Amino acid sequence: MNTSSSIDTKSLTNQTVYNILFTISFSHLLNDMLQSVIPAIYPMIKENYQLSFTEIGLITFCFQLTASLLQPFVGFYTDKKPQPYSLAIGMGFTLMGLISLALASSFLMILLSVSLIGMGSSVFHPESSRVARLASGGKKGLAQSIFQLGGNAGSAIGPLLAALIIVPFGQINITWFALAAILGIVVLIRVGNWYKTQITIKAAAKGRTVEQQNQLPRTKIIVAIGILLTLIFSKYFYMASMTSYFTFYLIDKFHLTVQQSQFYLFAFLAAIAAGTFMGGPLGDRFGRKYIIWISILGAAPFTLLLPHADLFWTGILAVVIGLILASAFSAILVYATELLPGNVGMISGLFFGFAFGMGGLGSAVLGKLADNTSIEFVFQICAFLPLIGIATAFLPNIESKKQ
Repeated sequence: MNTSSSIDTKSLTNQTVYNILFTISFSHLLNDMLQSVIPAIYPMIKENYQLSFTEIGLITFCFQLTASLLQPFVGFYTDKKPQPYSLAIGMGFTLMGLISLALASSFLMILLSVSLIGMGSSVFHPESSRVARLASGGKKGLAQSIFQLGGNAGSAIGPLLAALIIVPFGQINITWFALAAILGIVVLIRVGNWYKTQITIKAAAKGRTVEQQNQLPRTKIIVAIGILLTLIFSKYFYMASMTSYFTFYLIDKFHLTVQQSQFYLFAFLAAIAAGTFMGGPLGDRFGRKYIIWISILGAAPFTLLLPHADLFWTGILAVVIGLILASAFSAILVYATELLPGNVGMISGLFFGFAFGMGGLGSAVLGKLADNTSIEFVFQICAFLPLIGIATAFLPNIESKKQ
């Protein structure tokens, strides 16, 4: 008995549990695939319900608001009282939202439906981030990248499936995606069982697995968190322009069909999925501050070129931008958790929540701007957002030199 407990404790602290990392990554794929159905059907519901760009932005705002506001509170609570089966409960909210969205017959019902999907996401992310860290075996960047890879892959697959299943055959076909939510619930119950066991092992090992504290004064930590949130703002405001309005931009400027534009959106989101894996391991190897520099500011030349490119180069630039931007979030999130060790749930909830909130606010603001000006003008303005990456220079160096 004691030997088994000792082995489990060692695996908790020293070994990377890849089967759990890939399982929680697959769950993230399902979660974000289901979320990405929402922007993927915007052109269809805009036409069906005669919506303005402002109303399209309001749909994203409602979804992102419920997905963001609850996350820090969920994370703060579960830091003190972990809830292994909350992951499956969150997917249950998503299931209800999808069924409601498939049957929605009014703009208000659409808002309610996407809010339920957002609530599911707000419960899922803080605890799943903790599971990834718990299974990391010390390879925090790698673990976060594997976790994020699933989410970004799901975000890429969702619009493609929506283009094939929902757009040609109608809104009611959203119910097919409910099957993925049911699968997610089953998988997350199994993850919850593992998580519950690890909580017990961790409690038994308390006092022997204390995370190292950083030596920064409180004021510097607050300033650093503020800078990181500013970088999240720049990344996700730009991402909002792409995920919510890139299809409209392509349709307006290059006269593509809805389905053709969805394939370009898929290419952008697939590039994000492909690039995600780089950020965490490279941050583990070379330092997260360097990766944050490259992933935010490095995208600027390409975002500035995109509004002036033809269709061919628009596709190429969108892929390059996706690849570069993708590495940012894993590096930022792990850097933030190292600023405040022992608060993984709260930090994950804060940063995921802020990211979603900025995405929602960005979509609403940019939708209003598009109504008052043009979609093309929106992309010309957003092109400057990655220049905010210059703020990375003010982040403290908190990592030991990499070998």
